Amino acid sequence: MAYKVLARKYRSRTFDEVIGQPAVTTTLRNAIESARIHHGYLFCGTRGTGKTSMARILAKSLNCLSFEAATLQPCGTCDSCRGISEGEDIDVLEIDAASNNGVDNIRELRTNAAFRPARGRFKIYIVDEVHMLSASAFNALLKTLEEPPEHVKFILATTDAQKVPATIQSRCQRFEFKPIPPEQIAGRLAFICESEGVTADPAALKRVARLANGSLRDGISLLDQLLSVSGTELRAETVDEFLPAPHDELLADLIDALATGDAAAAIACTDRSLSRGQTPDQWCSALLSQLRDLMILRVCGAETDLADVPATIRPRLVGQSTQFDAGAYVFMITVLEELRRATRNSGSGRALVEAAVVRLSETSRFASIESLLQKFDGAPAGAPSAAAAPVARTTPPSSPARTAAPAGATRPVRRDPGPAPGTTGAASDRLVRPQPAPLERATAAADSAPGELRSTSRPRSEDIRAAMNEPLIRQAMEMFDGSLVNVQRVQPPAAEQNSDD
Repeated sequence: MAYKVLARKYRSRTFDEVIGQPAVTTTLRNAIESARIHHGYLFCGTRGTGKTSMARILAKSLNCLSFEAATLQPCGTCDSCRGISEGEDIDVLEIDAASNNGVDNIRELRTNAAFRPARGRFKIYIVDEVHMLSASAFNALLKTLEEPPEHVKFILATTDAQKVPATIQSRCQRFEFKPIPPEQIAGRLAFICESEGVTADPAALKRVARLANGSLRDGISLLDQLLSVSGTELRAETVDEFLPAPHDELLADLIDALATGDAAAAIACTDRSLSRGQTPDQWCSALLSQLRDLMILRVCGAETDLADVPATIRPRLVGQSTQFDAGAYVFMITVLEELRRATRNSGSGRALVEAAVVRLSETSRFASIESLLQKFDGAPAGAPSAAAAPVARTTPPSSPARTAAPAGATRPVRRDPGPAPGTTGAASDRLVRPQPAPLERATAAADSAPGELRSTSRPRSEDIRAAMNEPLIRQAMEMFDGSLVNVQRVQPPAAEQNSDD
């Protein structure tokens, strides 16, 4: 007898056996019990989440020959139930829209729909991957789908609901099949191992469930592969040896390397991901999704429901989310989105990815101007600046003339012409700021209070040199290609001056 793969052998056959889709099963059960059975259903969801299995279960409930009406517990032994389970029933037609996507195929379907079922109560059409139909085929299906004969039911399944026209969706009841949680997949795998007489390490089953990425069929297929190696005993070491690490763990290792600025380790993690067959575009999308989850955890808190993170890796991602601030996550997501677009039309996608990884590894060195000034002042976040060291400002406070100037404009800087002939004075190459207008000087003097920064009519050269010797100021000037215009000092209140005297 030919071997039957575990994914087919342990496919769900009743509503009670369906894993991870409580909303769908509850709604369909209630519809059958209340005899409110719709003529069209649209099942949407990723691969391996139970769409086709649910369609067959619904078909058996409607056409089971052991009952006079639709039932929640089909017998599974009558000719109709057995034929539906194997996909061979004459009244339940399964159509692969990927290979039967032309308008002629839909016209044939419409012609056959007029004939009554041979032995069941309904003639049921299960159209898999319905989004693959052509535009003409969808148009040909519209009228029949809206007003089919009383004995016809349509069950459409798709992994890409966005490609199904709105006119088709509006004529169906839509059900969303969510990715199955890893713990439920692990529980089903444990049941299969027990039924097959296999001793399985729980840690190994959890690892397989993680690798399934929400698809029960993928998890069962991986288990089938491992049992071909390990026989009747499945160990965690076997999983580590023959199956790769879950992709979200690889991305977590990559983000750790980026947080420490280790470009070499980050490139090594990227190589492990790309070596598993991922294209640069897929790698960018996966890392974008993970960074988005980290940003949400950082901004909204560890308990937020907006980040769809598996429970097994959630503690690690919560800890990782604090390694960058929100601005850094925005920067990295922007870089990756630009990279994703560039790799689609480039023949050097891998080189672009590795260059972007090197760039992202320097993210931890980036900081906002506010944080730089706070670090320079030594004051906590949000506290007013009150450092004794000189502070460089590009615009003096309370200056109407500057306020009216265009954004990005700079005040001219002139060189001191030096002392008049026959007199002594400072060196002629000293940088000075133009004298403010009388009204500006009066306003600045009136608005400044003790302890605040006071404008000076002419900065002293030693103040400028002291300011330029500060690493943060010099770095800011280089970063923005700026020039030092004015230097101000904090003048302590008069009470403090008297106390010092």
